[in-house]
Amino acid sequence: MRSGLNVVLSMGVKRRAAAAILVVLLLLGSLWLHGSLGNHWDSCFKGYNQWNKLPQKSNSSKADDETAFVLTRCPGQNFQVSLLLSHLLAATVLDSDVLLQPYLSSWDELVKFMDSLGPMVGLISKEIESKTTIIRQLALLSGESREAELSSNVDVIKSVKTHTDGYHSVRSMISVEMSQGLVDFHHQTDSGCRTILRLHRALLWLKLFLQKLAETPESGRLRSPSELCREAYQGTLAMHHTWFVRRAAEVAFIAMPERGFFFRLVCAQNQERLSLVLNRVVKAIGEVYDRTQLALEENGMLDLP
Repeated sequence: MRSGLNVVLSMGVKRRAAAAILVVLLLLGSLWLHGSLGNHWDSCFKGYNQWNKLPQKSNSSKADDETAFVLTRCPGQNFQVSLLLSHLLAATVLDSDVLLQPYLSSWDELVKFMDSLGPMVGLISKEIESKTTIIRQLALLSGESREAELSSNVDVIKSVKTHTDGYHSVRSMISVEMSQGLVDFHHQTDSGCRTILRLHRALLWLKLFLQKLAETPESGRLRSPSELCREAYQGTLAMHHTWFVRRAAEVAFIAMPERGFFFRLVCAQNQERLSLVLNRVVKAIGEVYDRTQLALEENGMLDLP
């Protein structure tokens, strides 16, 4: 009798523990970007032997290696590093500004990247998706409103319409929302400026994580992606989070896959090739980040509630 009771009690404890972990993960997903922060494995193993166009090992310099290959689609995978890079480069075609459409497309690909890391990290991407949706909806409403305003004057529609979309770029969005009084510096709103600030902070976290993942230490010991992601988080997003959210984030990072997974994710054969790919992506992310940072800083928006 006592043995049976012990079994029942043990099962009850396990159920409560499982329920507690589930609650933590769900809260993490919902709080990740709020208040300043707050398909999967099988598909990523396919195409491992397919590598992008790379030069054979030779006496060429590392700089030559970095420019000698072309990123192509990695078959059988949802996340495509080549698409991510193309969106990031397209976002910075304007001098000192960031085009919003390719910027948001970059986030679409980064969401796929996070989803590929497993369901725990994937919960985080859901909150990011909600942020990109907010900006897209604001852009849509802005376009519809402007079209209705111009409809009474057909002569100027063609010459003005394509130049008055307030959500064409980061700086144009800031300008139109400031002029319309949509940015509140004291209370939380769903303005595009506040929303992009949250995405901006998350982008720095991912940039630092990928940068660390690309590094090859002189000691030769490669640290685990889990350790690197946690370190990147502590140096970026953690400073904006409550104690509870920081602890919940730790749970998600524990379940992150090992380094070999990232080789397969970008069709790299080894750390050297992984570094070549990620360094290009990190450089492109850095350009987008720096331009956005400057635009927000110039308008005093780095601490929007």
